[in-house]
Amino acid sequence: MPVGEAVQYEVRKHIAYITLDRPTKKNALNRAMRKEVQDAFTDVRFNPDIWVAILTGNGDTFCSGKDLFEKIPPGMEKGDVMSNDELYLFLRNTFKPFIVALNGPCLAQGGGFALNADIVIMSERASIGWPQVKRGISSVSGPCFLPHAIPWNIAMGCLMRGKFIDAQEAYRLGLANEVVPHEKLMESAERWAAEIMENAPLAVHAIKEAGRRGLEVPVDTRVYMARDVANRLLSSEDAREGMLSFKEKRKPQWKGR
Repeated sequence: MPVGEAVQYEVRKHIAYITLDRPTKKNALNRAMRKEVQDAFTDVRFNPDIWVAILTGNGDTFCSGKDLFEKIPPGMEKGDVMSNDELYLFLRNTFKPFIVALNGPCLAQGGGFALNADIVIMSERASIGWPQVKRGISSVSGPCFLPHAIPWNIAMGCLMRGKFIDAQEAYRLGLANEVVPHEKLMESAERWAAEIMENAPLAVHAIKEAGRRGLEVPVDTRVYMARDVANRLLSSEDAREGMLSFKEKRKPQWKGR
């Protein structure tokens, strides 16, 4: 993919790096930026050379949410660019690991990215919150996902007051996997990616697929669904390599096939 104007995107050693790059606007999502995020997310989903993705932001803010000052002319929205809500649902249902490295405040739709990712690494400068009630408006990602991630009363206490959750509190509540010094943020995200990639990529993707698809279905359906996903992997090259390397007591060489 070519470098965009509002999103930096590159792939190195099976890792896709997606960087929100509109720092003068605190990485607020406008239509042009949504299109570039959409293109990056689509490449992650369908590019077999990508095994893990890292999403972060440039500047002092990860994402301040929707660009409330953007005026889109009538007729410009033709369904070819995903909405903010569609973007984080697309991320949620892409069955490859997404690591979100929060470099600063993660607000509103930015919170939708964080709560629909798989691993959340927070800089000590980061926070997460939904300030919509202070603007006289409501939220989608906040009430849809925060009360399912932390206790109801804690979630409502944040959402109803428009209060932010700082990095250490997010870690205590289980919203973050790790809080690190700001200068160690990307190094830590890459360490998590490397540890994930020590394992067979198709198996890792299957774990996410079974977990995501099974979240809101009855347990018996969840078990059959996970078994179907697991059975699909048995004929893969990586499955054969995994068993052979275990038998030969050597490090496996994964191919993602």
